[in-house]
Amino acid sequence: MELDDKLKEIDTENFIWVIYIGIIILSWYSNSLEKKYFIYNDIDSKNKYRMIMIIIFITLVVIYAYFLNGAFKDIKNIDFNHINKNDYLKILSFIASLLVFISGIIYLYILYNDNDIGVEIAFN
Repeated sequence: MELDDKLKEIDTENFIWVIYIGIIILSWYSNSLEKKYFIYNDIDSKNKYRMIMIIIFITLVVIYAYFLNGAFKDIKNIDFNHINKNDYLKILSFIASLLVFISGIIYLYILYNDNDIGVEIAFN
């Protein structure tokens, strides 16, 4: 990978960190809405909580897709007949990215279908 490409990738990742900061703030706010719903049975708070969480997980799935695409590009050119340590690590990174992407889709599905917010959604 050329230096310009690597620097561009780092700039994109820095932008993603800014998005993560926004997600943290939105998650904090959504937790307060969830608490308000459970304490006061405030249906408006429940609906706002669910909508914010859906927006958060749509954003996360897009980010996960970006990293999955990068990991896929890394393994595309591997000669699977002659795998070295670096290639092996790239394959593991692809598998991890794929699993995180799948988990994001599953969490999004749960959020969309759990009208009673009875399932705790936690992401790492």
